[in-house]
Amino acid sequence: MPTTAELFRLLCNLIRTGTVTALDEDARTARVSTGDNVTDWVRWATSRAGDAVIWHAPSVGEQVIILAPCGEMTTAMIIGSLYSNDHPAPAAGIKSGVITWPDGAAFSYDPESSTLSLSGIKALTVKDDGPVKIHCRTAEVKADESITLNSPNVTCTEKLTAGTLSITQGGELNGNFTGAMTINGVKPYDHEHGGVEHGGSWTEGTK
Repeated sequence: MPTTAELFRLLCNLIRTGTVTALDEDARTARVSTGDNVTDWVRWATSRAGDAVIWHAPSVGEQVIILAPCGEMTTAMIIGSLYSNDHPAPAAGIKSGVITWPDGAAFSYDPESSTLSLSGIKALTVKDDGPVKIHCRTAEVKADESITLNSPNVTCTEKLTAGTLSITQGGELNGNFTGAMTINGVKPYDHEHGGVEHGGSWTEGTK
């Protein structure tokens, strides 16, 4: 029979808090400092690990919750994280969702304004591996270097506004267009032709 002291120790070990001290990425395990002890290599929980899989490893210095079945730390696992002074909450909105990364990137959604925001990234690539649907009132994506849409066909069903435009392989334009435009310094709808006389002669160029 376990002694009262042993039962008390096991009970105290059922749920503990601690700080991650080391990670083994290949084994998907971590070591946690809790009280005066450091655990052996223990697994961490994820929200999905079946047909859908989510990978988001904890980091060294992260404050976590440890669950030890039967109070045995040899079978412990990390079941969640806690905000701390070193890693405070990134937002205060009670209904908003925010994820931040150590390079300054942030993904957030505010349901009160229906606004989706992705910022602080250098490049974004969207591959045509399946349908991607995002429905919100406004969406903002900021990339310091580039955004790539990797698909044989990209469709914009409404107005598209661009500060500059570069087309490398040609294409076609259909519909009615308004505004001012020049091509190599020439207005296609308003320019002069030189080197000809009235009649059936051909022009030598435009200006």
